Amino acid sequence: MTFLNDMKAGLSRNVTFLGVVSGLTDISSEMLYPIVPVFLTAVLGAPMQLVGLIEGVAEATASFVKILGGRLSDKAGRRKPFVVAGYSLSAISKPLLALAATWHFVLFSRFIDRVGKGLRTSARDALIAGSVEKEHWGKAFGFHRAMDTLGAALGPLAALALLSSMPAEKPDFRFIFLLAFIPALLGVGVLLYFVKEAAAVPKAPGAADAPREPMTADFKTFTALYAIFALGNSSDVFLILKARSMGFTLTHVILAYTGYNLIYAFLASPTGWLSDKLGKIKTMTFGFFIFAAVYTGFALADKTWMIWALFALYGFYGAFNEGITTAVVAHLSSAGNRASAMGYFQGALGFLTFAASAAAGLLWDKVSPAAPFIAGAVCALCSMLALAVWARSKKLAF
Repeated sequence: MTFLNDMKAGLSRNVTFLGVVSGLTDISSEMLYPIVPVFLTAVLGAPMQLVGLIEGVAEATASFVKILGGRLSDKAGRRKPFVVAGYSLSAISKPLLALAATWHFVLFSRFIDRVGKGLRTSARDALIAGSVEKEHWGKAFGFHRAMDTLGAALGPLAALALLSSMPAEKPDFRFIFLLAFIPALLGVGVLLYFVKEAAAVPKAPGAADAPREPMTADFKTFTALYAIFALGNSSDVFLILKARSMGFTLTHVILAYTGYNLIYAFLASPTGWLSDKLGKIKTMTFGFFIFAAVYTGFALADKTWMIWALFALYGFYGAFNEGITTAVVAHLSSAGNRASAMGYFQGALGFLTFAASAAAGLLWDKVSPAAPFIAGAVCALCSMLALAVWARSKKLAF
């Protein structure tokens, strides 16, 4: 009972309901993620290079707007308006897809969706940090990632269920786009009525004309050392391609990826709690070790059972890393520049992921399918060692 009470401590009203909002929004988004490429090519007749262009523009937009949104949130000293605007834009983008007659409209819809994601992310993470004591940040961000990932697991399953009820030769994608609006709209409703603005960011007299609070040297060092890992952390598409090359059907791939998301969702809160007890850098770098083991496994795997096991183990990496990393950024920033720090960090990761994925594609084609996984494992181990040495030298209290 003590453990359960300890797990509940720090999960404030805002943290809980922001998790619900994120879960509902991810159900909506992930319902469409595997369907949109098929809709583009099979229904609208778009070539494959346009599919890549649309996703590239969408993700680059999100990365840029995360930086801009964080700075605007800090300048305004407000969080909730940016979070509401961001989730609302993403919700509106879903039914817009149902109206698409050409690929240009799909690009517009994806652009609106990613602007929404970029606008809300930095302010939302700063709102979470401002809604709970810092000794519970690991648990709070872990809980949020758990809810977000649970939605990511349920979304594709909902899409599969809907597709299985439709004629295989002519599925009604536009109907699914309209249905996806429902959980997104519910998420916005929960956000409006149950999430409150955190205490206002303190401003000194004349703060409107005051210079922005700079990022700390520790934040810059952490971001640079984490970037070593990010340069090897390519898109999960390459894990899926490896599974497909081993003979996985599309259904098997979706089930394996859903299994990864469910394990991640189940473990994210306990590992966040553990990071509050043992130290966030220590816990996060253990996640890098798991990542290196998983990527080495994908490089060497030659049997299908290995792929199932590796996807499951990959869920442990997510739980030990992603929410905890956000908590570290919260520690390395202040109330006055926290949203900006979140935006700079997450925006940089978005651009680095794009670079890592481009490099992984070249390694896959020009060297071998194992090469991107070996490169990713090496980058993870180098970043793990560098961060461990840095944290030890700085004697960080978190």
